[in-house]
Amino acid sequence: MNDPTAHDYDVIVIGAGGAGLAAAAVASDQGARVLLVEAGPRAGGSTSLSGGVFYAAGTSLQREAGITDDSPDAMFQYYMTLNQFKLEAGLVRQLCDDAPVAFEWLRALGVEFRAEDLYVAGVDKLRRGHRAAGQGAAIAEALEGVISQQHVDVAYATRVEKLLIEQGRVSGIIVDGEPVRAAATVIATGGFGANPEMLARLYPDAARHGDWHWYIGQPSCRGDGLVMGQSAGGELSAPNRGLLLLTPGFAKDLEVYLPGWLMVVNQQGRRFVDESIEYSVLAGVLGEQSGRRCYGLFDEASRLAAKLSPVRPAPHWTADRLAELADRGDLVRADSLESLAAQLDVPLAALETSVARYNQHAEAARDEDFFKSSAMLRPVRQPPFYAATVRAAIICWTGTGLRIDRAARVLDAAGCAVLGLFAAGETTGGMFGECYAAGGASIANAIVFGRIAGREAAKLAGVTKI
Repeated sequence: MNDPTAHDYDVIVIGAGGAGLAAAAVASDQGARVLLVEAGPRAGGSTSLSGGVFYAAGTSLQREAGITDDSPDAMFQYYMTLNQFKLEAGLVRQLCDDAPVAFEWLRALGVEFRAEDLYVAGVDKLRRGHRAAGQGAAIAEALEGVISQQHVDVAYATRVEKLLIEQGRVSGIIVDGEPVRAAATVIATGGFGANPEMLARLYPDAARHGDWHWYIGQPSCRGDGLVMGQSAGGELSAPNRGLLLLTPGFAKDLEVYLPGWLMVVNQQGRRFVDESIEYSVLAGVLGEQSGRRCYGLFDEASRLAAKLSPVRPAPHWTADRLAELADRGDLVRADSLESLAAQLDVPLAALETSVARYNQHAEAARDEDFFKSSAMLRPVRQPPFYAATVRAAIICWTGTGLRIDRAARVLDAAGCAVLGLFAAGETTGGMFGECYAAGGASIANAIVFGRIAGREAAKLAGVTKI
C-alpha cells in the first residue's frame, strides 16, 4: 500500500482565484511547500473579473474617512438579522471578525484602497464597501505577486481529476492519472456558474429564465470542487443560494445597477419597491412578484435626460442608446398608458393609479410609499412612454457549497472534519442565505477563509511558524 506520509508537497491548493491565491500565499509564508493547480490559463479566477469590493467593518480606511463607530459586532448583527439567523453563525462570526484583519493584509500587500471609493454597501446604509483601485484585477495581481516571490509551484491549464483518498483521509490529488500527494489539500475552485446541469439542480432560481441567464464568472467554474469534496464525504450546504443581478436583457454586459430614477411595477401594475435600493437585495424582492419579472417605466423627458452616472453606472441607460433599443424592440414604446398597459398585459386601472401616485410623489419631492430619495423621483407623464422587462437573470456567484467549520475544514454529514481537506471561497456554503448581505461580501469571504485554509493546512502539515 502507498505510504500517505510520503508527500510531494505539504499543501496542495486547487484553484487560483482570490481564495486559492490567499491560501497558497499564507501556507507558503508559514513555511509549507505548496502546489497551486489552476484549470484556467491564468490566475485570478472570478475575483479578477469582479469590481474588487471588500466588505468589512472597523477598518483603517473607514477611520481615514472619519467613520469611527463601526465594528465587526455591528456587521455580524446586521448580517445575521438580514437573513433571519438562517446562516451558520460561527462562520459569519469568523468572517466579520477576520474581515478587517484580511483587509489590512491586502493593503500591506500593495492593494490600493482610497477613502473616496468607500461606499454604502448593504441595506443598513453603512460605508463598508471597500473598492480597490484597479478593481478585482488589482487584488488578484497583488496576490499573484506574493506567490511569485514564495516557494509555490503553479500548474496552469491543469484540471484535477479527483482527490486522492488513502487510508481514510485525503492525501492529495490525481492529475493526468498520476497521484500528487500532500499532507493537506485546499479546494478553492470557485462555484458552479458555468455548469448548466448543476445550476438546474442546485440553484434552480438561476435557471428559471432560460436563455436570459448568463454567468459573469470564469468558464472554468463548473463545480468541480463540490464534486470532489462530496467524493471525500463532504456535505453540501442548503441549495438555491447565490446572487442574481437584475437585467433588462439588452445585452450580455454586466450592469450591476438599474437606474434609480426608473419607476418599477409588477405584473399587477403596482409599484413594489424603492427602485434605488442595494442591488444585493433587489433580486430577492423581485422573486416575490408574479412571474418573477417587473417593468421599468419612464417617459420621454426621462429618456432625454438619461446619462451615465458615476455613482450607479448603467451604460445602456443613456438618451441615444435608449432610443436605439426602442427602435429595435428591446424597449416597449407607447403613445399612451393604455397602449403601454396592453403591450405589457398589465391592468390599465392599476397602472394608471400607480403612475398618478408616483407623479404626485415626484411633484412633492417626497416618496410616501417607499421613501426613495427625492433626487431619484422623475414623473412619468410625457409621451411616448417606455417600459423595459426586467428579470433577475445575471448569475453573479453561487452560494451553495461544501460545509466547513471556522478552521475551513470540510465537514461530513455527521459534522466531523474530513481529514486532510479544507475549502474556501465560492466552493463553500453556509455563510450566504436567501439575501446577499452587501456588495463585497463574496470577496471578503474568499480572502478571509482562503487565509484561514492556508494557515490551517500548513499547521496540519506540521510546518506552521505560529
